[in-house]
Amino acid sequence: MAFTENDIQKWNTDFASASPAEIIAFALEQNSNAVVTTNFRPYEVNILHAVTAVDNTIKVIWCDTGYNTPNTYKHAEDLIKSLQLNVKLYVPKQTSSHRDAVMGIPGIEDPNHAVFTEQVKLEPFGRAMAEHKPEVWFTNLRKGQTALRNSLDIFSVSKDGVLKVSPFYHWSDEQLNAYLEKYKLPNEHKYFDPTKVLENRECGLHT
Repeated sequence: MAFTENDIQKWNTDFASASPAEIIAFALEQNSNAVVTTNFRPYEVNILHAVTAVDNTIKVIWCDTGYNTPNTYKHAEDLIKSLQLNVKLYVPKQTSSHRDAVMGIPGIEDPNHAVFTEQVKLEPFGRAMAEHKPEVWFTNLRKGQTALRNSLDIFSVSKDGVLKVSPFYHWSDEQLNAYLEKYKLPNEHKYFDPTKVLENRECGLHT
């Protein structure tokens, strides 16, 4: 997929006030080999609904850490059925029970934290991207979440050269809630990320 840094800057300017549907349609026009990634955390339903409304066959990569709450698993199953998601599930190579017995869930300062994050998030994600080799990657990154994410925009480029598209980048929680109400979509707030003791900490997927 051929694009330049100038293209990215121009697209971010041109689409700064565009709707998610317009952004998604434009990105798919650049290359239809696309995926959307999800972990079914709060407001993930927004990106899943918006992307599948434009392309209902798009591959939905779900990297399940194995530590989700019962609420999140039920929420995921409900969305998979209601939105007819084309889910491609990726899980760690070691079960959570085995890992719990060996290392548990290490804290941020524990030397094992990096190993834990690699096992439950980075390796499954890397395996998924290597197998599907997308040219376009839809995410639900938003401005104001972390310092890193504040340095991105609607369009950015991953470390592997994939066009990363965040259609809701400039949206507030209030706007996302209005979207949920408009389309009568459920949200999920009892989500647990074992790699992030602090909400504003990056896990490494977007660095």
